[in-house]
Amino acid sequence: MSNPLATPEVFTLGHSPDPDDAFMFYAMAAAKINLRGHKFQHILQDIQTLNDRATRGELHISAISIHAYAYVLDKYALLSCGASMGDGYGPVVVSSSPDALPPGVKAGDRAAILAWLKGKRVAIPGKLTSAFLSLQIYCGDQGFDFVVVPFDEIFDAVRSGHADAGLVIHEGQLTYERDGFGKIVDLGEWWKAETGLPLPLGGNVIRKDLDPALRQELSEILAESIEYGLQHRAAGVAHAMPLARGMDTPLADQFIGMYVNDYTRDYGAAGRRAIREFLGRAAAMGFIPAPVELEFVG
Repeated sequence: MSNPLATPEVFTLGHSPDPDDAFMFYAMAAAKINLRGHKFQHILQDIQTLNDRATRGELHISAISIHAYAYVLDKYALLSCGASMGDGYGPVVVSSSPDALPPGVKAGDRAAILAWLKGKRVAIPGKLTSAFLSLQIYCGDQGFDFVVVPFDEIFDAVRSGHADAGLVIHEGQLTYERDGFGKIVDLGEWWKAETGLPLPLGGNVIRKDLDPALRQELSEILAESIEYGLQHRAAGVAHAMPLARGMDTPLADQFIGMYVNDYTRDYGAAGRRAIREFLGRAAAMGFIPAPVELEFVG
């Protein structure tokens, strides 16, 4: 990390190569808002890579899994804007059969689903992803066998038999049926029924070694970028389309709407409560090292 309170000439800004993140940062990338004299280097990498880089404090601002936030408390604070929350939807465990669950097992029957998962190998997109942590919480003491696979290779891992099931994120949550896969459980749907809260998946963090006033200013710029995209939706979606893997414009627009919304403007009371519940359960179950005290900027 750089010297405390230093102001870089260019801020490194990490986010995933996905349409929702591209939409979120559209106004910054296209200079549609006042950047207040600051310059940003947009670094597009998959979320597991960004999580790993955050553990080393490499980027000034970064998208991060809420799960990974538990491991970078000494280096980063959460920005109050930029949340990706699954409000009744989220990462989905799928199998290669459209009729995923055995006969007689009803969707949402957790005991039967856990019995099905026992002894199965699940392809996951990374051990620091919120998708992985949410499945850990869902499975509890039973646990599950898993193999780490890049998020965009999970369908192939299941199709080839390298894994019995896959934990899909990003656009896979909308395309798995089209691609011939069947749902075992939607973890965001389960979490909503379990807690009444959205499932906190991703957020943006900023380095603590930046001056507090600068952190606040950068938070305001990111918030303005999100608001600009929401106010100029068609242009923002068009900007994001080169990253919309296998999605047409209506589907990409649907996906963006799932993860760039009022929670993205600001977590709000429900969003903050959701993070505390999510990481609180994880700590109580021993899936993260210690309880987490949230620190927000903005």
